[in-house]
Amino acid sequence: MSSHTHIPPVNDARYREVRNVTLVGSVVDLLLGIAKIIVGFTAHSQSLIADGFHSLSDLGTDLMVLFAARHSHRAADAEHPYGHGRIETVATVLLGIALFAVAAGISFDAVRRLFQPELLLQPEPMAIVIAIISVFAKEAIYQYTVRAARRLRSNMLHANAWHSRSDAISSIIVVIGVTGTMYGLPYLDAIAAVGVSLMIIKIGGDLMWSSMQELIDTALDAGEVSAIRDAIMEVNGVQALHMLRTRRSGSDALVDVHLLVDGALSVSEGHQIGESVRGRLMNDFDEITDVTVHIDPEDDERNSPCHDLPMREDMLLRLKEQWKGLDTGDAIEKVIIHYLGGKVHLELVLSRKAIPEATRQGITESLIEAAKRLDEVGDVKVYIHW
Repeated sequence: MSSHTHIPPVNDARYREVRNVTLVGSVVDLLLGIAKIIVGFTAHSQSLIADGFHSLSDLGTDLMVLFAARHSHRAADAEHPYGHGRIETVATVLLGIALFAVAAGISFDAVRRLFQPELLLQPEPMAIVIAIISVFAKEAIYQYTVRAARRLRSNMLHANAWHSRSDAISSIIVVIGVTGTMYGLPYLDAIAAVGVSLMIIKIGGDLMWSSMQELIDTALDAGEVSAIRDAIMEVNGVQALHMLRTRRSGSDALVDVHLLVDGALSVSEGHQIGESVRGRLMNDFDEITDVTVHIDPEDDERNSPCHDLPMREDMLLRLKEQWKGLDTGDAIEKVIIHYLGGKVHLELVLSRKAIPEATRQGITESLIEAAKRLDEVGDVKVYIHW
């Protein structure tokens, strides 16, 4: 028995806010990237040129966010029943690869200059000015973006905010490198360029690693899983749980869980417990957008003792064969079957009108005795419908 919820429809208002925040960052990244590269060439600062490419890589991140936000916010459809959140994930992996390529090129050029002193540049003071401007501008973008990320509960925006802060940090490295070179340490600018490249590699690696973890359906972190487990156990009717599985799809979290309930409950009551669990998780955890609940009457995580027992139609045929010689007529109104502990447990509902009172007890005992001749039958209970 399972209870399932659908992915909510596209949130246009949320997408527009993500888009607006990202566009502001994109304009800043574009202007800073161009300015740093131009000033880097004119002021002879290799590390500032590297930092300029880092800023343009931030522009690439912004474009990825815009693309992913536009498409990942599309509603689920027949071909994508869990939504389009993985578009964001794939785009992030591609961006990480691009960052690696940019960093490799910058590092190669810087190392080449270190081993060929005649190629070393002598930065001018203007390089320091533009680097300091970059520090303050990128920190402002970080604060602006991270506030929006918290408000929208967007992991993608939060990651992009930190990408902006990394650019501010790399600009600080440039200031140090250029200043050192101007004071007689000509290798420091090239070394700073290598440092910036290593930072780009670290950012790209982190982006790729987290996204690849999502692509292979890595579970939510232990703290989140524990909180989900506690919330489920607080729902009335849940005796235990097992096979709790979680994964991410973009900024959404998906949950799949097996619940142990009283085996004597009706199907509808078990379903109601599942719906209560689903509602509790959706209300308590904003990132959870899909919950699948499987209702179990007993713990089947390690084994399934009822796996080989006959299904209802076959079981009724076997019972009728056992009861064939009994004078029950139309007395049996309903047969309720429970599969528990490797046995078939029966509840028989008999019609009071169809069985004379004088023979009622004898027929009841005969039905129970005949049913229990079957090896798979466990408990048998008989009720009289008045």
